[in-house]
Amino acid sequence: MASTVQTPPPRVPPPPRPQRSLAGPVVLIIIGIVFLLGTMGILHWYILGEWFARYWPLLIILWGVIKLVEYQSAQRRGERARGIGAGGIFLLVVLIACGLLATQAERFNWEELRDQIDMNDGDFPFFGHTYNYDDQLAQDFPAGASLQVSSDRGAVNLTVSEDSQIHVTVHKRISADSQQQSDQWNNGTKPQITVSGRVLTLNANTHGGGDHWVDTDMDISLPRKASVVINARHGDVSVLGRDGDAEISNQHGEVSTTDINGKVTLHLEHSSARVSQIASDVSIEGHATDVSIEDVKGEVHLNGDFTENLKLSKLAKAVSFKTARTNLELSRLDGDLDLDSGDLQADGVNGPLRLETHSKDIRLGAVSGDVHLTDANGAVEIRVSKLGSMQVENRQGDIEIYLPDKAAFQLDARAQNGEIYSDFSGVKNNDSNDVAVATGTVGGGGPTLVINNEHGAIKILKGAPHPDEPIPPKPPKPPRSPEPEVPEQTEN
Repeated sequence: MASTVQTPPPRVPPPPRPQRSLAGPVVLIIIGIVFLLGTMGILHWYILGEWFARYWPLLIILWGVIKLVEYQSAQRRGERARGIGAGGIFLLVVLIACGLLATQAERFNWEELRDQIDMNDGDFPFFGHTYNYDDQLAQDFPAGASLQVSSDRGAVNLTVSEDSQIHVTVHKRISADSQQQSDQWNNGTKPQITVSGRVLTLNANTHGGGDHWVDTDMDISLPRKASVVINARHGDVSVLGRDGDAEISNQHGEVSTTDINGKVTLHLEHSSARVSQIASDVSIEGHATDVSIEDVKGEVHLNGDFTENLKLSKLAKAVSFKTARTNLELSRLDGDLDLDSGDLQADGVNGPLRLETHSKDIRLGAVSGDVHLTDANGAVEIRVSKLGSMQVENRQGDIEIYLPDKAAFQLDARAQNGEIYSDFSGVKNNDSNDVAVATGTVGGGGPTLVINNEHGAIKILKGAPHPDEPIPPKPPKPPRSPEPEVPEQTEN
């Protein structure tokens, strides 16, 4: 019997595997070359950043071109073109995300950020290296002329010259990639002095070389009689010794004026101010942080937003202070006044005094003259040295008024949901329907005291200090039980 031998079927070769795509490696090679140029110092990092922020879509276009060429090549060979793959998709997503972030970062105003945090020394290589330059300017200052100063970035210090000239000492800092580039920008940003009639203009010219980072400090001396107008966008301003007026506009800096016989006018934006020894009026407006005013012979006017502390001392004439939260007017301040977001403390206050505010603890010492005071959500303490008419209103806080032992006055006090206490005989109390009433004539009568309070006590006490005695220290507040957090009010 013949045996049957089975022949195995022919082996079918597997289909050819598609070739690996070159798109990802090519893009990675390009990115690697660019980073290599940065680490070798051939290209600066911020230039590489600008290139990537503006031209990163070209990498996607290059990727697409490579994939198209690979597809057409596979078609000619009769093979299946390879897709992008999981790794390619991940790399593409990362590239697009980084590109969009870089574009937004490139459009961001980094100069403004650097101004606000005062990065002036080139500590960060992103902003380039810092190169320093010094210069001197001098020119005759016409008699009776005034000076206008324009500075975009840098400090301005103004003092008195010993002759009839204006002298300017320039200290300049420039961020650039190289000394050659910095020298070029320095030549284009020389401060300029021009004269038009009786007005001499000094321009720091920080943008004269284009939109590059240039910081120019100027020490200026000129005749004492000249008035000055200074516009400084970013940088401290100091004016020392002046018979003429001083008008200063400042953003993101500190303004200091001392020994000025003319008027002082400040326009502030996110700046602080120190004003002292002024023989004429002082006016401050805008958005300020810390403000200190001392020894002013003229009137003082403050109008705007003062977000931190206000300190006043020895003001010889009327004072007015107006913000969205507080309205204060008084005729003279012989002592000191401290004001912040939660407290107002003053001594040596001469009325008529008018104060309207809320959410502040108020403590006034050595008060003389008429008083009109309105508060809410805070305690009120007034120590009177010379009694005038008084009208005090408060809510959610106690009222304590200290009067001279032999004071003569007429009292009309009302406390809703509160008590009334008096050290003076002749005051009659009447409590009914949750309202306490105290009326009467003390010492034969005199100025009228009208005191109204809601949800708080009223105390009329003996023991006013001598006019020269400062207000006693504020006692510590007792511990309070935890309360739900509420947004803190920072405006005065």
